[in-house]
Amino acid sequence: MCGIVGYIGKKPANKILVDGLKRLEYRGYDSAGIVTLDENGEVKINKVKGKVAQLDDEIAEQADKNSIGIGHTRWATHGEPSVANAHPHKAGEIFLVHNGIIENYKELKAELADHKFVSDTDTEVLAALINSFYDEKTSLFDAVRLALKKVVGTFGIAVVSTREPNEIITARLGSPLIIGLGDNENILASDASALFGLTDKAIYLNDGEMAKITREDVKIYDLNGSEIVGKIEKIDTNLAAIQKNGYAHFLLKEIMEQPETLNATLRGRIDAMKKTVKLGGLNLSEKDLKNVQHVVIVGCGTAYYAGLLASYYLAELLPDVTIEVVVASEFRYKKSFLPKNSVALIVSQSGETADTLACLREIKSRGAKTIGVVNAVGSTIAREVDGGIYVHAGPEISVASTKAFTSQVSAMIMLGVSMAQTRETAEDFVEKIVAELAILPDEIKKLLNKYVAEIEKIATKYAKYEHAIYMGRDTAFPTALEGALKLKEISYIDANGYAAGELKHGPLALVDDRFFEVVMLLEGNLLDKTISNLSEVNARGGHVFAITNSDKEITAESILRVKTDLKILTPILLNVAQQVFAYYIAVARENDVDQPRNLAKSVTVE
Repeated sequence: MCGIVGYIGKKPANKILVDGLKRLEYRGYDSAGIVTLDENGEVKINKVKGKVAQLDDEIAEQADKNSIGIGHTRWATHGEPSVANAHPHKAGEIFLVHNGIIENYKELKAELADHKFVSDTDTEVLAALINSFYDEKTSLFDAVRLALKKVVGTFGIAVVSTREPNEIITARLGSPLIIGLGDNENILASDASALFGLTDKAIYLNDGEMAKITREDVKIYDLNGSEIVGKIEKIDTNLAAIQKNGYAHFLLKEIMEQPETLNATLRGRIDAMKKTVKLGGLNLSEKDLKNVQHVVIVGCGTAYYAGLLASYYLAELLPDVTIEVVVASEFRYKKSFLPKNSVALIVSQSGETADTLACLREIKSRGAKTIGVVNAVGSTIAREVDGGIYVHAGPEISVASTKAFTSQVSAMIMLGVSMAQTRETAEDFVEKIVAELAILPDEIKKLLNKYVAEIEKIATKYAKYEHAIYMGRDTAFPTALEGALKLKEISYIDANGYAAGELKHGPLALVDDRFFEVVMLLEGNLLDKTISNLSEVNARGGHVFAITNSDKEITAESILRVKTDLKILTPILLNVAQQVFAYYIAVARENDVDQPRNLAKSVTVE
């Protein structure tokens, strides 16, 4: 959600800024802008409503060798998408870009009567507030610091001034920032992907920290102005991971690379021969794991559904442990009891999800242990949890999450196995599920090799609909929820998931020619009951697409029969089929598959 890039060095800044913003496009945005300065404070500003490509076209026609600048991709919160509302915002000699929300901007705006506002944004209010402190006796650094003392809300900011054109001031509270360290140049970004190809050394700012960035140096401070030591870390600079590599969309690439990314999640952690799991980084002893009585899984969107699916397996592995799955945006405000010996699994692809991060901090304040299930190395959640499991799925560029879901579910299952091993519970189930985890990447590969063309053909039949119902039972229920989410995210079809057993309690009233239905049918003791639910839909003229691993007779308008050696983990496999289905429907509807409207990849504000 929004993106920030800053550069100070000896090279022309405009191209570096725009290239960095291109790498942040996946986060979601509706306008973009950059400002550059030379060492004498001469300014060039470019802002557009629309795509970064428009900025690229503009700067290509300009002779701009300014070597310091800041840039931004904006996702509208206050004020519609427009050039006036696009960042950077100007107040006096100051230019500002900002991620986050200034909650008390109306009160602050009322105090700033001397500033003539030209936008509807809270960000311009912050720029004017900084400018109100920026007199002849006050440095840019101190003006920013004093202004932030009055702010209520969240921010990741970068500020430059024509009076002090040889530094960038940055600060964060609740919105990520990372400073890349170069040779007589330094780069600022809200996401490490903007640094790829420029540097592999970086400092991650923590909440309540500021930085003064020059060409030669980076100094870190707290909001009181006291200097602190920043930790330099190595970052992955694999450019291939953020390129399409011949695929039409990042989403298709990320679906198709799941055999490899899941192997990365499992590698070194499971022993297929011994049917065991070994996880490092949990920072919990065997005794700690054995004493756990309550597991709460916290997530938003796809991460929540990953937790919901994993909870079925954890309940089998840990019959003496209470397993609870919560939506982070609700849990953070709900009165709830955390029993003694609770552990929280904090699930987030980006590691920056605002609601999930708030839950993490609340849970830690109550004394419970926290384990991160995170994809982004160095992210805020990864750094604040007590221990963690990196899923190692690599950068996920498409807004709709796919490979992260597969790896998150698998990582949580491995944690459940580790806990079961210490307690010596569900030993037969442990052996079976570890054996299936070991072959899951190959089973996904077989599905993608064998069934993609068939799924594409089926998808074109349903692209004309505006409504869809997904349903399943047991582990197929959270799979249905995730399938419906994928479809609505990228196709804009009104899709909703239900437990199939709830069909007669409401959803059956929706079945008519405006809807199609996707039904997950898993081999097992609930198969016949799900077939009965399917028959109820057929009897009312439903248009059913059935996805199953069963050879049993099934009547439906379209059927995908997936042959697999999996039994327990079949829902993960069928979910990959759902991802392909949603993708081809979105393509048939000619949507922006990777950057669906109104959505952002990393939700860093409420």
